[in-house]
Amino acid sequence: MAEQKDEQFHDVVISRSVKVVARDGVKLSVDIYRPAKDGEPLPGPFPAVMTRSPYDTRSGKGPSGQAGNGEYFAKRGYLYAVQDSRGRYESEGDFVLLDQDGEDGYDVIEWLATRPYCNGMIGTQGSSLRAWNQNATALLRPPHLKAMWINQGGSNGLKTALRHHGALELRWLAWAVTNGIHAQEAHADPAIQTAMVRNAEKMYDWFRRLPWSEGNSPLSPLPKWEKWALDLYRNADDGPFWQNPSRNFEPYRDQSADVPTVYAGAWYDSYARSSIENYLAMEPRASHQYLLMGGGVHGGPNFDNRMIGQVDLGEGAPIKGNLSKDRKYMMLRFFDRFLKGDETAWVDQPKIRYFRMGGDGSRNAAGQLVHGGHWTVDTQWPPSGVEEQDWFLHGDLSLSSAEPAAAAASRFLYDPEDPMPTVAGNVSSMTQNLPPFPRMMRTGDPISLRQSIVLQGAADQVTHAGMFAEPPYGDLAEREDVLVFTTAPFETETEVTGSPEVEIFLSSDAPDTDIYCMLQDIYPSSETWPEGYRMNLCDSLFRVRYRESYAAPVMMQEGEVVRIRFTLYPTSNAFQPGHRLRLLISSSSFPRFDPNPNTGEPIGRHTHTRKAVNLIHHDPQHRSRLILPIKREG
Repeated sequence: MAEQKDEQFHDVVISRSVKVVARDGVKLSVDIYRPAKDGEPLPGPFPAVMTRSPYDTRSGKGPSGQAGNGEYFAKRGYLYAVQDSRGRYESEGDFVLLDQDGEDGYDVIEWLATRPYCNGMIGTQGSSLRAWNQNATALLRPPHLKAMWINQGGSNGLKTALRHHGALELRWLAWAVTNGIHAQEAHADPAIQTAMVRNAEKMYDWFRRLPWSEGNSPLSPLPKWEKWALDLYRNADDGPFWQNPSRNFEPYRDQSADVPTVYAGAWYDSYARSSIENYLAMEPRASHQYLLMGGGVHGGPNFDNRMIGQVDLGEGAPIKGNLSKDRKYMMLRFFDRFLKGDETAWVDQPKIRYFRMGGDGSRNAAGQLVHGGHWTVDTQWPPSGVEEQDWFLHGDLSLSSAEPAAAAASRFLYDPEDPMPTVAGNVSSMTQNLPPFPRMMRTGDPISLRQSIVLQGAADQVTHAGMFAEPPYGDLAEREDVLVFTTAPFETETEVTGSPEVEIFLSSDAPDTDIYCMLQDIYPSSETWPEGYRMNLCDSLFRVRYRESYAAPVMMQEGEVVRIRFTLYPTSNAFQPGHRLRLLISSSSFPRFDPNPNTGEPIGRHTHTRKAVNLIHHDPQHRSRLILPIKREG
């Protein structure tokens, strides 16, 4: 566990709604938490930690509120600055998702550095959109930016986390609708806010009505929000839209600031892949780069939570009590080292820490799977000892290292009107608002009174009543639009750590379709689990028209066998003896991704849907395979 120090606490005072004039004249609102004594701010100067948020920074409710962070850091001798994102709450301007984040971040950092109570040593921290904007700011190299804790942020939004190998991660449309309730236009007009509230209560129904269009969407009361949401929905081809450095950092990596950075992610977070990509891109270019991959789901506080959806990772999963006093203290010691110059802090920290799942298999008191696991360290990614191994798909639906023999292709029928439902996975903001019921009062907090449309994390991959799926219920593997390829039971513990890939040879009677792949840890039938357990580990989806290029989509010819290779989300899991690995293949996972209509029409503008007969080829000429990063024993 990381070192601890005796802490001496200051009082705290808050300067509210301090206005910073951005380079284009827009006034951005900043709250500054300051160390104080007897109700008066201390003169300092102090180092600062800053976050920039599109959420209600003052409410203190839920994971979005920053009041707790402000109190925590100011008590310990830091300024803590919270800026409302452009166009949100107290800041002027128009809010456009992931746009102009670098410029605003630069301007606020350099303004803060000129305050007489700031010593010019400024760090940034934040999760999700508050992580995206740190990366965007770093590209402009603010002179006073000295350290970053980037928790669960994006990288190249075209390939992952915004769009996903050509498909749209529909959570962003849910985010737009549920957060549009608190758009400035909605705050100014009760009728608009009421309309947005009603629309947010029917998010899943709106998903079933895709494609949306101008004036025909749940965002129509907010035309400016509707425009950027439709832009995101329709811009699937690579082009100018994806050259914006606020939503795609990949082309600009060489410009990024050389400052100590922690890239924190989690296996079931919506940014699991991009967290690792960010680290791998910057580690050769900058000093003091660190990767921290936990077992959890989206949100910084979840690093201290052992639950991932309906699966319990055990006592060893949280940061708290295993790596540090808790997550905030771990961040504090990082900033103590690189903002305060405390040579006793952040000493001998490993470059890479990750949570390896698996090893238990019991039930907890609530009857949920305790999958278990433990933290481990390494100096490289993928970790030392990891080797890629080919596991081939076979005509008998087995998955093994043996070369495939001659066999007829495996067939399934994909109907966009009945897509395979998403049970659980790497999602965030996939919610809809709950309608009011007796004695319940609505609050202003945008996090309150929501239900999850898709469970964040892991679960038995079985549909049931009460979730967003249609009967008949049961194992996803039993659906007509699903194929599963399964290994023999493992004889010894087998660790898979890294980013699996798939290479699929496909033919279809449709000009375009999707390929979806999920890895599962299949528990055997036992006294503890009489029906076994089908735990999702990682997945991904690929829109076939982009198999040659994201910039130049190519349709399929009927019967043509095409090759598609793509990367799944990363994972680290130890398969126990007797367990099997299952590769599930379909053409959808809804509502995680927008269903492909199979028509080949422009994305986001299709006029109809059609069924597709899709064939997976697995013979000596078409060696469809799963490429697994397996760690050698010892």
